[in-house]
Amino acid sequence: MPPLAMSGPMQAVDPTAQRAFAINIDDSVYGNFAEIGAGQEVARWFFAVGGAAGTVAKSISAYDMTVSDAIYGKTQRYVSRERIEQMLDHEYDLLRERLDSVRGDRTRFFVFADTAAARSFKGGNECHAWMGLRFQHAVRSPTSDILLHVRMLDATNALQQEAVGRLGVNLTYAAFHHWQNPRALIESLLDAIGRERLEIDWIHMRGPAFVGIDNRLLSLHLVRIGFTPALLFDVDGTPLLASESIRKTRVLVERGRFAPVTKLNLEMMDRARACFEAEPAPQSTVTPTGKKGEIREIMEITMNNLRDRGTAEDADFLARVDLLSAAGKMVLVTDIGAFHTLGEYLADRHVEQTGLVLGVPLLRELFNESHYQHLDGGILEAFGRLFTHRVRLYVHPTRDMLDGRVITADTLTVAPHLTHLLEHLRVNGLICGLPCDESALRTYSSEEVRSRICSGDPSWKDLVAPEVAAHIEKYGYFGARCPT
Repeated sequence: MPPLAMSGPMQAVDPTAQRAFAINIDDSVYGNFAEIGAGQEVARWFFAVGGAAGTVAKSISAYDMTVSDAIYGKTQRYVSRERIEQMLDHEYDLLRERLDSVRGDRTRFFVFADTAAARSFKGGNECHAWMGLRFQHAVRSPTSDILLHVRMLDATNALQQEAVGRLGVNLTYAAFHHWQNPRALIESLLDAIGRERLEIDWIHMRGPAFVGIDNRLLSLHLVRIGFTPALLFDVDGTPLLASESIRKTRVLVERGRFAPVTKLNLEMMDRARACFEAEPAPQSTVTPTGKKGEIREIMEITMNNLRDRGTAEDADFLARVDLLSAAGKMVLVTDIGAFHTLGEYLADRHVEQTGLVLGVPLLRELFNESHYQHLDGGILEAFGRLFTHRVRLYVHPTRDMLDGRVITADTLTVAPHLTHLLEHLRVNGLICGLPCDESALRTYSSEEVRSRICSGDPSWKDLVAPEVAAHIEKYGYFGARCPT
C-alpha cells in the first residue's frame, strides 16, 4: 500500500496506521468496536490516527464479567467463539436498529469484536484471543463474517496487546479491500506484526461475500504460508481448533501419505489403540467413576507428503481428507517434520498422553542422525524432547523386501553406537511393538494402491476399506474408473 498523506501523531511510516487511516477516510464504512479482555487495543488505532468520526459509531469495552454477561448473555468461557458470536449478534443488531434509517443507503456497516486473554501479572495462563468481523461487502448487502483464533507468543502483556491491536486493524482493512480474494485477505493479516508474535490457528469465513469458499482450503492455506504449524479436521472434515478439541485428551497419531488411506493404515491404528487403551492413563484424564479419558485417533498428513507430487494441490488434499473422514478418522495437516517437534506441538495443546503409530521402516529412519545435525545435542536432544511429554511409539512390523523375513520393533537393528539408546527405549516401554500374525503380514504403500487405481487394476479394492473404496469410485478420486 502506498504511503498516505496524513496528519497527526501517527505518520505514514507505520503500515497499521496507514490502514486505520484509510478506513477512517472511507465515507462508506461505519461501525462498532467491542473488545473484552486486553482492552481497546484495536479501536485505539482508529482514534489515534485521526478521522475516527468517519468510522467509529461506538466503542465499548465490557471488561467486567458481570457487565459482559448483562450485555451479551451468559457464557461458560469469556475467551471463546461463543462469546464472539454473541458480541457480533448483539452489536450489529443495535447498529442497524439505530443507524440504518439514517445512513443505510450509503453505508457498509460493520462490527468488530475481540475477546482476549493476554499474559497476566501472575503468568502461566494461556495467551490467546478470538476475533470476529461482521460486515457488509456492499451497501444494503446481507452481512458476512470472518472469525479467527490467535495464539499470542510475545513474552509481555504490553507486546501481546500491541500485536492484537495491529491484527484487528489488518482484519478490518482486509475485509473491505480483499473480500473478493480470501487467500490474499489471510496473507495480509500478519503484516507489520510477524509470525513470531502471533499464530493464527483457526479461521472461518461465511456469508454472501464468500460464496463458494471452502473453509478447509482456507485452513490449509494457514499451514501452507506458515501462520500455524498444523490444522485439525474433525471426522466430518470440519476444521477444528486443536487447542480446544484435543485438550486434556489422549491421542493416537499415525503419520502417512494416505493417498489413499489403506487397510494396513487402519489396522495399524486399531492394533495401536488396543495397546494404548491397556496403558495406565494419566490421573488427570480419569473421571470420578474411574473411566479413562477419551482417545482421539488422528491421521497426520505433513505438507511434505502433500507436496510429494510437486505441489500441495487442493483437490488432492480434499480427496485425502474426505477418504479419512469416510474411515471415521480425524485429520491433522502439519508443516512439522521432526517427531520431537510434533510431540512438542501436542504438548503445547495440553494433550495428556500421546501414542505415535508408525512402521519399522520409519522407526529405523528415526535413528538416522543426519536428521538432527541442526540440534546441539543431536539425536539425544531430539529423543529427549520427544519422550518428555508422555509419548510412546507403537511400531508395526514389516517384511524385508529382499529376504522376506519379518522385522519387528524388538528385532530391528541400528548403528552399533546407537544400540544402547534403542535398548533403553525398549526396556522403558517407550517403544512398543504391535502384535501381528507374521504369516499373514502384508506390507504395501498407499502409493502402490494409487498406482493400481490409476492403471485400472481392480485389485486396489482389496487394499482399502469398503467405505473408502465406495468414495473413491463415487467421486473418481485418483482417476478411479467408476462402474457403469
